[in-house]
Amino acid sequence: MSQYFEIHPDNPQPRLIHQAVKIINDGGVIAYPTDSSYALGCHIGDKAAMERIRNIRQVSKNHNFTLVCRDLSEITTYAKVDNINYRLMKTLTPGPYTFILPATREVPKRLQHPKRKTIGIRVPDTQIVRELLTGLGEPIMSSTLLIPGESLPMNEPWEIRKRLEHVVDLVIDGGSCVVQPTSVVVLTDDPPTVYRHGQGDVSMLEAWLC
Repeated sequence: MSQYFEIHPDNPQPRLIHQAVKIINDGGVIAYPTDSSYALGCHIGDKAAMERIRNIRQVSKNHNFTLVCRDLSEITTYAKVDNINYRLMKTLTPGPYTFILPATREVPKRLQHPKRKTIGIRVPDTQIVRELLTGLGEPIMSSTLLIPGESLPMNEPWEIRKRLEHVVDLVIDGGSCVVQPTSVVVLTDDPPTVYRHGQGDVSMLEAWLC
């Protein structure tokens, strides 16, 4: 049976954040709110927790996880970013965007795209996630909370609890999220391309690329 924390989206309770961080560090899988939809997350180095997320999502070993980071300074530890792409990312973060970048050696090989050696990186614009990341001191390994057979991610915490309480260790209720996933920007392409149009507005980016 999972735990269920009601955390204020603007003023997260430090006690609950501390408990959530401990659950992650102890190998737990959490469902948590972002600025696009709810997501599943675990410790970056935890292979067993990653496999649990794959089983929940029923995806293959080639499924791409995303590293959810606190800010751009943290991104440079895990991804190679040149000055042009850094400036582009700075205009879009924090926000509902996922950036595909070349992975550094700090990223476990099992998290990288098997052929392109890339990693998905994002910096959500939510206080709960910022507090979690501050407590962890490192990114969360994350995947959109999309249940097999569903076309849209889950966004209601009570429903997440009902359906997943036996397969996750914690559900963080931070209120309802939008149901649209992030926009995905591939920064390994020259010029960069928009792989998926999602919650994040990419009109400025598309104009910049033209």
